[in-house]
Amino acid sequence: MDVVEAIFSAKNLSLTYKGALTPSLDQVNLDIMKGELFGLIGPNGAGKTTLISLSATLLKPSSGSLEICGEDICTQAGRIRKLTGLVPQEPALYLSLTGRENLRYYGTLYGIEKNRLNKEIDRHLKLFGLSAKANQRVETYSGGMKRRINLLAGILHRPRLLFLDEPTVGIDAQSRNMIMENLQILNKKGVTIIYTTHYMEEIEKLCKRIAVIDKGRIIAQGNPGRLVAQSSGCKNLSDLFFALTGKRLRD
Repeated sequence: MDVVEAIFSAKNLSLTYKGALTPSLDQVNLDIMKGELFGLIGPNGAGKTTLISLSATLLKPSSGSLEICGEDICTQAGRIRKLTGLVPQEPALYLSLTGRENLRYYGTLYGIEKNRLNKEIDRHLKLFGLSAKANQRVETYSGGMKRRINLLAGILHRPRLLFLDEPTVGIDAQSRNMIMENLQILNKKGVTIIYTTHYMEEIEKLCKRIAVIDKGRIIAQGNPGRLVAQSSGCKNLSDLFFALTGKRLRD
């Protein structure tokens, strides 16, 4: 039997922002296996984006350790950035450039050879239904189109591990469906995905394992169906989420 290795391994990972009274991440222990499409859910301010920012080497932990693709985030940040992709919650696009120009810019940053980059851009634009408007400025795009281009910018270099921070928020149903279908295809091709969202139905559809984070701590993890079945009085993942985190607003 093949041994599945952890592509993401956090040990007692903590981070307290300067001036903060409480940690944003507090003793997080989490292993995510190679090839998983893993769901990370929690209320606003629970620590999801902080964990992703650490994973993308944008921040350094206050204590504990985090290894990505077998590399330490504090000592091997440059290598980790080549092996991973990040799709942030807010689209990281240049509005005055065309969709194609945005992708060419990000592909060049990743060091993709020009001929290969052009082929990859054409292939992905077609796959995500963006070929017809590839040469229009992004400022003219709909919300769904911006989300799709934003996703493409994070996968052009064929990352081993992809971080997605709410990639379908505020978009039309067709764009949302296309993104989810293509994420499943990417995952089947071997890309490990860590997926954060507030849409529980997406997690139930995409993810075989999840972690629930609140107040900087992992408070539950496992298969979503099993977690629901083991709970008291919960019919679905939404019920479980509220049972674990409460219904108090987190503005």
